[in-house]
Amino acid sequence: MIQDLHSNLRIPQENLDAFNRFLTDPSNSVIAPLMEIIGKYGTPAEINAKAKEAGKLENLMARLKEQNSPYLADLAWIQEQIDAKAFISMADYRKKHCTDPAAAQRFDDDFAVTLEISALQYFPWLISQVKHAIANQELMPGRYIRVRLMKEQENDNGDILAVAAAMRMLGVTYVETLDTKGADGSNIHLGGPDTITGYFGGVGQPNGYALKWIDEFLYYYTNYGVQQVLNVNPGTIFLAYMIHKLGIDIEFKISVFMGNDNPYSVLWTLMTARLFSREDGTTPLIGFNFSNSVNNETIRFSADIRKGLDFEKLVRFEHHITETYKSIVIQPYDRTAELVELGNVVANISAKHEGGPVDIDKERAHPSDILDYFSPKEAILQAGLMDAMEINFLDKHESVQRTAKALTRAGVAVYAAPNLH
Repeated sequence: MIQDLHSNLRIPQENLDAFNRFLTDPSNSVIAPLMEIIGKYGTPAEINAKAKEAGKLENLMARLKEQNSPYLADLAWIQEQIDAKAFISMADYRKKHCTDPAAAQRFDDDFAVTLEISALQYFPWLISQVKHAIANQELMPGRYIRVRLMKEQENDNGDILAVAAAMRMLGVTYVETLDTKGADGSNIHLGGPDTITGYFGGVGQPNGYALKWIDEFLYYYTNYGVQQVLNVNPGTIFLAYMIHKLGIDIEFKISVFMGNDNPYSVLWTLMTARLFSREDGTTPLIGFNFSNSVNNETIRFSADIRKGLDFEKLVRFEHHITETYKSIVIQPYDRTAELVELGNVVANISAKHEGGPVDIDKERAHPSDILDYFSPKEAILQAGLMDAMEINFLDKHESVQRTAKALTRAGVAVYAAPNLH
């Protein structure tokens, strides 16, 4: 009978033993270079200690002061607003937007949907967002994604430090995108959009670039406390698992470009996370983006897989609710109604807002465009697009508000910046 076939899926112990022998062989030619890179920064314990010290709020602020950064005053202002309780509380927000006053007391925070925005490219945009949220009694996201060039933000008035400090003040999580990625010229045969089909199958880190990615991560981890990074390639995902197993506290989310678009791709993703988890069950995989093609059935199946592998609380599903108006999907694209259906069914999910509301975005002189993420600041300034792109970011903030209201009215809890609301 067909049911009797299930036992044939068991992985034989000898297969696992063979893999373990390969991984632990000191003469292993692919693991040895990884050990050399780690050795440049110290032991795993020393690396984690450096990162912890670098990421402390007081140390970030001190470095900004040393640089005479103009962002220092803005950070002090944010802290003043937090101390003055200038932001709407979650309780008041629920009372304001919940259609049934009694229901405002019955939210299940175990199923809170994380409000997520992408991408926070420049620190001044965050200040504009904070002012807007205070003035309009709105929620600030609980999670931020950044895609700005790392070296550029490192050398721009302490932008990398200011954002890191602000994220700690808000109490939110955030993700940085390392410069070592397929768009950095690593594939010498590919250019821009005119060669886009060459990137199908994933944004690459060919040849030695996977190890370069680890080196870059360890630099920003130990110097700025950057712990969560975007991961776009099977090789760098594997290496991230390896350094986590070795004791380095990296965290990463898998990009939409990896194509988790069906339950079986999700099973593959979570299977490797389980295989390489630490003895305490933890994994560096803290989340992954679904492909924008997934439907609610796939997400529910994926939730079953995640729960079956004991990752429900550890691995977040990050679902695109809006996308940039240009260069990524056919518009209109808005998954808010589908998200509401999942609200109190699938735990640990985030609502990612990559574009403004379609009705607003399409009327902009410069609609949001995913290709803007890859433009250097100098090129943006020369094109006179900085103000337009900040408007795009604030439009994404409006998308966050619409999602938050829709979920709240449906009795679904949302997770916003915890130190503010």
